[in-house]
Amino acid sequence: MTKSMHLAAALALCALLGACGDKAASGGPASAGDTETLPAPENDGGSVTGMPDKPGPGQIGPPPVATGTVALDEEGNPILPDASAVDPASAPADAANGTDAPAPDAATEPTVQDAVAVVRDYYAAINRRDFARAYALWSDGGRASGQSAQQFAGGFDDTQGVSVEIMAPGQVDAAAGSRYVEVPVALTTTHTDGRQQRFVGAYTLRRAVVDGATAEQRAWRIGSADLREVAP
Repeated sequence: MTKSMHLAAALALCALLGACGDKAASGGPASAGDTETLPAPENDGGSVTGMPDKPGPGQIGPPPVATGTVALDEEGNPILPDASAVDPASAPADAANGTDAPAPDAATEPTVQDAVAVVRDYYAAINRRDFARAYALWSDGGRASGQSAQQFAGGFDDTQGVSVEIMAPGQVDAAAGSRYVEVPVALTTTHTDGRQQRFVGAYTLRRAVVDGATAEQRAWRIGSADLREVAP
């Protein structure tokens, strides 16, 4: 082979190698001897999908099956049993009245009208000069008046008569073991010499409600009076 022919073959080989290099640089398929590795995906310790390998706290899987069966309506609300079907023997005792003792009979308890009647009876007794009866209508056997029976009667020595107007009572209020109510009054006292005095105010009546109280203690009685004189 001549020298010129050797030179031509060398140039052709260089051109062929250059073309292969350009193809590899342009992203063509790598040769079998290429040992360059592909970039690995970023991973923070979990799976390649980004989901954790272990679930966090909480229930795993379907909810547990209830031990009992509850009927549901069309909207998914539980259907409660009919109250009329409850066995009375298994029903809880009434917290207020209990099951061992009957409830108090409200019809036998003194009313507000009974308190008004006490004030009316009080002045009726005074006008007929039954001072023992009037004294007994005060609480604690009369001692709530602050006087003895003799002192109480003596205070009416010069009283000829009393006219009283009883107005609408207030509401019954509660105290420790008792009830009380105010009864407003307007009264005119006529003395034996014809002189008159006019008073306005109220009587406070009380009664006991504790267990074991007697009928007398449960009845309305005058606990105190707040009367002031006004011009006739």
